[in-house]
Amino acid sequence: LSKEFSSTSSTAAVDTVTSRVIRNGNAIVEKDLLNHEDLAGDRGMIDDIFDETYQEKKGPKPPLQYVWRNIILMSLLHLGAIFALTLIPSAKIQTLAWAVLCFLLSALGITAGSHRLWSHRSYKATLPLRIFLTIANSIAFQNDIYEWVRDHRVHHKFSETDADPHNAMRGFFFSHIGWLLVRKHPDVIEKGQKLDLSDIKADKVVMFQRRYYKPSVVLLCFTLPTVVPWYFWDESIVISFFIPAILRYTIGLNATWLVNSAAHMFGNRPYDQNINPRENPLVSLGALGEGFHNYHHTFPYDYSTSEFGWRFNLTTAFIDLMCFLGLASDRKKVSKEVILARKMRTGDGSHKSG
Repeated sequence: LSKEFSSTSSTAAVDTVTSRVIRNGNAIVEKDLLNHEDLAGDRGMIDDIFDETYQEKKGPKPPLQYVWRNIILMSLLHLGAIFALTLIPSAKIQTLAWAVLCFLLSALGITAGSHRLWSHRSYKATLPLRIFLTIANSIAFQNDIYEWVRDHRVHHKFSETDADPHNAMRGFFFSHIGWLLVRKHPDVIEKGQKLDLSDIKADKVVMFQRRYYKPSVVLLCFTLPTVVPWYFWDESIVISFFIPAILRYTIGLNATWLVNSAAHMFGNRPYDQNINPRENPLVSLGALGEGFHNYHHTFPYDYSTSEFGWRFNLTTAFIDLMCFLGLASDRKKVSKEVILARKMRTGDGSHKSG
């Protein structure tokens, strides 16, 4: 028997371990796989566990189909962000502080919301917290929760294959932003349609956001961040729009994208050297704790996405605070014994040097 993960109120024991050869990206590796149904515990889903049965189709890859609307909009957005940088010296300190607050709120909507709560079911949230995270998610404007969860579960289940939406094997640019500028690989669409998203469909808060996503983004991502500094402390409308809205939004996007790109390419692999994701503390700083990616892909059900608690991990601190306030519960956490055993079994040995 080995304890694989525990919650704050109970410990779930996993006693079925199977050793088999699996494929992840271009690697053929020998790994110990936990029984998936046991692993899911009470999360109600297992679609974030890598599917070793998937095989990429033989033959030539489908031709790239550019999405020119996205190319133009992303180009304009980043040009606007560059212009916003020139406005920073002229901005009031309140405006800069407001922009930082908007960034933090929007980031939590992704990290604590779309990612750790809805994609991985790694903790439970009460209705007030789910509403707050949904609002924060609309501030972030990175697709509605339902679509974000679908793409992220596909990413984990078919990581570094043709069915991965931002397959890092296709290069830094593709995994960072390029995947949004071209049509999805047919396998991404096919596998995404086969996922069991019944838990997401059953969440009325998520489905309400999906129904009214476009107006919520106009209001929360762009209008509110612009109006507050202009109305409350007489900031110029140009600065109010370009710094708290455009620049903040662009930085938020790139912080998330770096998890898909840099954290899949740069860093060590102390937990599993046979998979692509890496430990990248710099990415964690910008993405509020999401850069401990080798750990996260090894243990996707851990609410902290790291073994180090609050270190470089504001999202974990936020979830812990919500639990203290009674707004969250049932945090899933991998035991220290299992983490150490996994490091010794499949890690690259870098944990020995600190």
